Amino acid sequence: MTTIELPNETPLSPLRFLQRSAEVFGQKTAIIHGGRSYTYRDFAAEAQRLAKVIKSRIQPGDRVAFLCPNVPELLIAHYAVPLAGGVLVALNSRMTARELQYILEHSEARLLFADSELLRTVAGLDLDLTQLLEVVEVPDSTISYLEVPAGVATTQYADFLAAPGCGDADLPWGVQDERTPITLNYTSGTTGKPKGVLYSHRGAYLNSLGETIHNQFTGATRYLWTLPMFHCNGWCTTWAVTAVAGVHICLRAVRADAVWDAIDTLGVTNLCGAPTVCSIIADAPQAHELKAPLRITTAGAPPSPAIITSLESIGISVVHVYGLTEVYGPYTICEYQTEWDDLSTQDRAVKISRQGVGMLQAETARIVDLDMNDVPADGATLGEIVLRGNNVMLGYFKDPEATADAFRGGWFHTGDLGVMHPDGYIQLKD
Repeated sequence: MTTIELPNETPLSPLRFLQRSAEVFGQKTAIIHGGRSYTYRDFAAEAQRLAKVIKSRIQPGDRVAFLCPNVPELLIAHYAVPLAGGVLVALNSRMTARELQYILEHSEARLLFADSELLRTVAGLDLDLTQLLEVVEVPDSTISYLEVPAGVATTQYADFLAAPGCGDADLPWGVQDERTPITLNYTSGTTGKPKGVLYSHRGAYLNSLGETIHNQFTGATRYLWTLPMFHCNGWCTTWAVTAVAGVHICLRAVRADAVWDAIDTLGVTNLCGAPTVCSIIADAPQAHELKAPLRITTAGAPPSPAIITSLESIGISVVHVYGLTEVYGPYTICEYQTEWDDLSTQDRAVKISRQGVGMLQAETARIVDLDMNDVPADGATLGEIVLRGNNVMLGYFKDPEATADAFRGGWFHTGDLGVMHPDGYIQLKD
């Protein structure tokens, strides 16, 4: 087989999204958080500034951890850490000290950036067992804090950014190898210790474009961060919204009043989240009919007919997707068919509740038996959902055996059982 050299090719990386938006839409608002806002030029400059200091502290491929809610600093880190040659570890802000201890040790993170409020969790760690060089405190002016726990030696975020001797020239917005790891995300660990899932620049780039298309993101998108950025890097919307120069509206905590205030005052067009987020919005006392469309993408469990009806009645459309940490978040989408308009609300909800078909950047999902044969597409025969394609992980960090087992037969084994319907839509079954 002949290898064709293509010297005009450039490696795929979502870092390019921020570079482009800053160049083309530099004065456009990029991030809103309370009274703070950033233009795209500000966003890129802050990412470069943070990246230069991080680069001076780490070696290529080192892990850099962030323990923060949905604040601008975590969004900026999705660009700054890989710009510095590092691998971002976005930590679940709800985890216990014990869980955090394990992940910091396993990831061998060299830097930890922690929200001031979450330093209480850090105070319960034995940092001597980690490879951390420094803990950086990230304050948030939108809330009031208790005092920082004694015994946690930190550098203030502003002081970290102001470190001298990091150079004036911008770091290149790209990588030499598109399969270089960009982030390390940990599974929930419900059936054992959490596994570290490696994403590549290539996978993040392609999955971001898929999210952009399926979520109908445009330059007019105003995206509310109800989905945790630590969850599969916010299903790659940390990069996807930036790709179209949309507006990121950060939200520290999901509360009905805060969500509806953002919808009413900031013109939210899109948000993502679990069905609980749908319920919070639908059941809120502030709920009312919208003057402009709002699109919610949900996963984790099928939205109920009652919730779908409630949201549709006030002008909110619901899109159902399915995926896992190992596939960059969503892999399938329940593509809506116009003939469903003629169905009853109950029957339409049954259709929407299915997990659907592979997204544009993915491949067709399969339901297979123990011998890797496709089960009949009868909507009744159970099998395992297996996936492959551009939005499947590189592998499990420091666990080649688990990686090999997960990819046996050339497909990623989800461990989820489902059925294949005659129309090619898959449906998860307990």
